[in-house]
Amino acid sequence: LFNLDEGAFSEATREMLINHDFITTYLNGALRFDKPILIYWLQALSVSIFGLNEFALRLPSAIAATLWALGIYFFAKKLYEEKTALFASFFMVSALQIGLIAKAAIADSLLNMFIAFSMFSLYFYIKEHKKTYLYLTFAFIAGGFLTKGPVAVLVPLATFFIYSLIKKDFKFFLKTVFNPIGIAIFLVIALPWYIAEYMAQGEKFIEGFFLKHNLSRFETSFEKHKGSIFYYIPVILIGLLPWTTLLIKYFTKIKSYLKSKDDFLLFGTIWFLFVFIFFSLSGTKLPHYVIYGYTPLFIFMALSFKEIKSEFLLSLPFVLFLITLFVLPFLAQKSIPFLKHDPFTLTAVITLLHLFNKIYFFIIGTLLFLSIFKFTKEIKALILGFGMITVLNYVGWIYAHVRAIPVKEAALYVKKHNIKQIVMYKLNTPSFNVYAQMLVEKRKPKIEDVAIMPVTKLKNFSYDMLYKGGVIALVKIKKEKKSMPLNYKKERM
Repeated sequence: LFNLDEGAFSEATREMLINHDFITTYLNGALRFDKPILIYWLQALSVSIFGLNEFALRLPSAIAATLWALGIYFFAKKLYEEKTALFASFFMVSALQIGLIAKAAIADSLLNMFIAFSMFSLYFYIKEHKKTYLYLTFAFIAGGFLTKGPVAVLVPLATFFIYSLIKKDFKFFLKTVFNPIGIAIFLVIALPWYIAEYMAQGEKFIEGFFLKHNLSRFETSFEKHKGSIFYYIPVILIGLLPWTTLLIKYFTKIKSYLKSKDDFLLFGTIWFLFVFIFFSLSGTKLPHYVIYGYTPLFIFMALSFKEIKSEFLLSLPFVLFLITLFVLPFLAQKSIPFLKHDPFTLTAVITLLHLFNKIYFFIIGTLLFLSIFKFTKEIKALILGFGMITVLNYVGWIYAHVRAIPVKEAALYVKKHNIKQIVMYKLNTPSFNVYAQMLVEKRKPKIEDVAIMPVTKLKNFSYDMLYKGGVIALVKIKKEKKSMPLNYKKERM
């Protein structure tokens, strides 16, 4: 499990099962109001069936991503034709950013599924005026509201509002939004947990969830996650690898899409642009926020794929990405002399270097050759897509040896040796709690404490080493080394 997000969601789910409290979530014994309840319920159900392990914790996200891909396929097939639908789904499952969230033990895959389904249902209702689509829209929005809160309402509401203004049908917008049966469906699904949580936690829930984790994220830079107004431009160019060429081709046609007789080109473009602009203006910026607007892009890229003529241009972004990965180990080696004043990064780089082995260069080299070699456009797309999936998983496995696997191994050491109390110092790795199946104290360790900390902090203590891996160490503290007086060096001279 990768920290911070996967570890936090997984540990909150573990504590839910331990506490038998299925209303309020806790993280390391403290109240956690970051997200609503649905993803925790699904993870808890999966863990109850399959046990406490990575597979069970990630399964709900993987299922949600699969349904999301299938939703794109059936929606695009109804609007266009099967080949466009197939490639739209394939572009989705093989895109870099989707690969990062689609099977991670976090809420984003589930939320994006609900946003996509609500928007598909809403569009069909706009076109066909069938009440079933309207009621499904409210139900899917409610599911998203139980997954991540107001953003699940904001995206379809704002997109529909702008679309209605352009179409000069604001009366239909009001009639749809204030449909009493639809509102009742939303309330029946979403409201019970919010009421139960308010009854359990009162004003702490209002302040922690709505004010801190929703309103404050837009108004201010929350938890130092800030960036310029152009933050999401490189995010989407890299995040949609290996399909960046198709994305750029779409960008060149946005103006015509906004004037197109194909209403989904307008609807989907409004959907993407609203998400992109809204979160570009937000005080808090995280790469996954812009994914809420990606779904229509996969369909637009499939439409662009039909028109693209140059196989070289299609492959170029992935080729550049592979070249970067190929030279990365050499750059890392060259950076070592410059990292002497940053021991944490230096340790991470040294740990990584031995994993950049012959297998690594063989995989990157083979994919580079296949990406450059001439094939039909369709075969080249398959190579790029499966190549991206291969690279993402392999590089993720390498990175795990620095930040994730050592935390797991340290936790399993604690569990095996039945160590009852752990101090976590200068770290925030909740996955440790998951694997050790215990809470930890976060403070400066004292004599006789068993502590997990970054290896760079070991110099402050005398200790017995219990486990060391990557950038973390598990030690038993013998004593703290006293700081050297400021005038010590001067007196010696």
